Amino acid sequence: MRPRSLEEFIGQDHLVGERGPLRRSVARGHLGSILLWGPPGTGKTSLARLLAEAIGARFATLSAVMSGVAEVRAIIAEAREQATMTGVRSVLFIDEIHRFNKAQQDALLPHVEDGTVTLIGATTENPYFEVNSALLSRLRVWRLEALTDEQVGTVVRRALEDPDRGLAGSLGPEGGVQLADDAFEHLVGLAGGDARQALNVLESAVTLADDDAARDEEGHVSPTLSHVELAAQQRVLAYDRAGDGHFDTVSAFIKSLRGNDPDAALYWLATMVAAGEDPRFIVRRLIISASEDVGNADPRALQVAVAAAQALDHVGLPEAQYALAQATAYIATAPKSNRAGLAYWAAVADLDTHGALPIPFHLRNAPVRAMRESGIGVPYRYPHDYDGADVDQQYLPDELVDRRYYVPTDHGYEATIATRMAARSEARDAARADGGQRRLSGAERGPAVDPMRVAGGMMRTREESRRKLAETERSDAGGG
Repeated sequence: MRPRSLEEFIGQDHLVGERGPLRRSVARGHLGSILLWGPPGTGKTSLARLLAEAIGARFATLSAVMSGVAEVRAIIAEAREQATMTGVRSVLFIDEIHRFNKAQQDALLPHVEDGTVTLIGATTENPYFEVNSALLSRLRVWRLEALTDEQVGTVVRRALEDPDRGLAGSLGPEGGVQLADDAFEHLVGLAGGDARQALNVLESAVTLADDDAARDEEGHVSPTLSHVELAAQQRVLAYDRAGDGHFDTVSAFIKSLRGNDPDAALYWLATMVAAGEDPRFIVRRLIISASEDVGNADPRALQVAVAAAQALDHVGLPEAQYALAQATAYIATAPKSNRAGLAYWAAVADLDTHGALPIPFHLRNAPVRAMRESGIGVPYRYPHDYDGADVDQQYLPDELVDRRYYVPTDHGYEATIATRMAARSEARDAARADGGQRRLSGAERGPAVDPMRVAGGMMRTREESRRKLAETERSDAGGG
């Protein structure tokens, strides 16, 4: 059922429609080396054949899965001979060209460069990652899109109605196939834009129906919905965990979370799970989104995402799908703020610009008296000793003293943070006008204790007790 002309070709109107650039190019007799990039079953091989025919060129084809440099050289030699003897150009079509390694791709370069062959490569993978930049620079990349359901339906109808190449008149004395409406719709829908998949399932369903003697009153083989379902087994998802299916789907998932669309986010979650994506990868993206996109607008989002990761570890799939769905719905509907992340990267930018700036003396660690006497660690003021557990003092390096990184939004809990920050700023301004912030009295500060000194003493006592216990146990063991 391959199309025999560009007029029969289904889909890709942006390339071969009436005003499509490829159609207009071959109409002038010109075809440069190109790369056709798109999902399976969108017509890459058929289109390559039609383009070669349109300019009157020989068409040679290789599969990068089965071929190597030797086969390429043989075709190049034949193309050179044909050009010399007959003046006919040659088009070399290489399917799955991304499967060629660097040396194999490099072997094509001089022959594409000097025009010995016009190269048409086809790939389902992102060529900007999978094809050498030297070869890619000599090719024009054209993106093919998955067929719409309407376009797949047209392909299926042709296969049903064509008496020469299709199924019409091909089965039994009466011949023909009559596909029920519900079976037709299901077949088209499950193809996922892949015409090859649709035709394969159709062929299998017809075979099953013929075996079951499922015929209508006119003797046509009549596959039912159950035959199509049995032939398909299940929907084949266009998803490659190492390729564009992976990256495009997770991109849609993340953007749906960020865009406050729980329905879309749950759909892409289901797509990834059904296609066999590693659930740990999914939950990592949830954790990242909880911090990057929700942030302090709802700090609980990070807790929910981490809890989903823990649930996945505890129960695994399929039960952990509930936790993944819960976290997805929560993050997608949570108020959003990226200000914490932006603040951090602004600080990183300053670090790149200024390098590691000197730490103010009053913030430096001074564990011994001699250091404090030399000015290190003083005059540090302990915020808990002041009204509101806050005191106005410099924390940034001198060169960045007025820099402000974190600017909270008025969304969700971050609005509370913004109000709190504004109140502290006002209190500091008022304290400056009054001569300084009020220091709490001894009773207001609570018990007079040095936590670090007490903690050090307690740890020394603990270690001494453990040492004596160990000695006692060794002594008892020896006596026994």
